[in-house]
Amino acid sequence: MSLPVDYIPVLIQVAVAFAFSVVTLIGSAMLGSRVHGKVKDDTFECGVAYEGDARSPFSIKYFLTAILFVLFDIEIIFFYPYALNVREFGVEGFLAVLTFISIFLIGFFYVVKRGALNWEK
Repeated sequence: MSLPVDYIPVLIQVAVAFAFSVVTLIGSAMLGSRVHGKVKDDTFECGVAYEGDARSPFSIKYFLTAILFVLFDIEIIFFYPYALNVREFGVEGFLAVLTFISIFLIGFFYVVKRGALNWEK
């Protein structure tokens, strides 16, 4: 079984990425510090002494807002090819984009109705 010539650059890139990962892991283990204890394992944040535990609870609203931001950014990314080829897609492409927008608007109205964007609660 022979691979097509088009796959050779991909295989080379995978091999280089794998080799870089292995060399980095081995190099950091060999060259890294072997000192452990209170001073080495202590947290350091710009010279300011830390207070409390790092596992303080976060509001779920922060994560919901971040996920919604990413979701709507991805939606915009899908609009870009359509905007470039709007005339070539015709009515069928326009209806497909309207369907796409309506699905996202239904999701957006659901999120607003559930109060995911209300920070006052």
